[in-house]
Amino acid sequence: MRRLLILLPLFAVSLLAANSKLYMKDGDFQIVREYTVEGDRVRYYSIERSDWEEIPAELVDLKRTEAEAAARAAAQQKQAAAIDEEDQAAREQRAEIRKIPVDPGVYRIENGQLRIFKLADWKVHTSKGRQALKMLTPVGPILTGKSTIEIDGEHSPEVIREDRPEFYLQLAQIESFAIVKLTPQKDVRVVERLTTLPGNIETEEERDAVEIFSRQMTENGLYKIWPQEPLKPGDYAVIEYIEGKLNHRIWDFRIQ
Repeated sequence: MRRLLILLPLFAVSLLAANSKLYMKDGDFQIVREYTVEGDRVRYYSIERSDWEEIPAELVDLKRTEAEAAARAAAQQKQAAAIDEEDQAAREQRAEIRKIPVDPGVYRIENGQLRIFKLADWKVHTSKGRQALKMLTPVGPILTGKSTIEIDGEHSPEVIREDRPEFYLQLAQIESFAIVKLTPQKDVRVVERLTTLPGNIETEEERDAVEIFSRQMTENGLYKIWPQEPLKPGDYAVIEYIEGKLNHRIWDFRIQ
């Protein structure tokens, strides 16, 4: 019954949309379902009186009536095309989502195939050398002064041969994300530069972020991200982070 009650108003709207105005030369008009020109008469079905009627053709402004009908038909066709386009886009997005695993990570679709990026191991380089962040307090790692987050190796083994790659990022939790340019140094690549003053809880992070577009694909944290401008050859990374907490997840890649 509820479905019937919903459909009835929609049906009424559909019937109303099919009606048109039959204009008179004196500026008046009749709301009609349809009309035909038969010699010197115009025969029409009156919506007001629910019956067929006739009127002399010389009283009817057929030019205005036909022009409005044509404009209305064009508008309806444009609206229908837009709805079809939206439906097609929605179907394509659902197809994209089905290809991406629900596990947190970074993925690409290349030639119709799923590519899974490996989570990078990273370390912090302090004045005492490179170390994993194993020394933790309830609020995070113990760091003072300036340091850097680094990934070992001169280049990423994950090579991408296009300059505006699209990535799918399934977040582990609701966090910030970015694409950053890595700075090459001897045997390592710098992801971020850190500054922590004595007594401070949070660490200031400086990164060479790339301007990106992002689109949320699902409510459970799947995003599609891609750079706004072509990337120059070099090493980059997709990162997931909470500012100042050094809980990064990093997926490196190389544009070549």
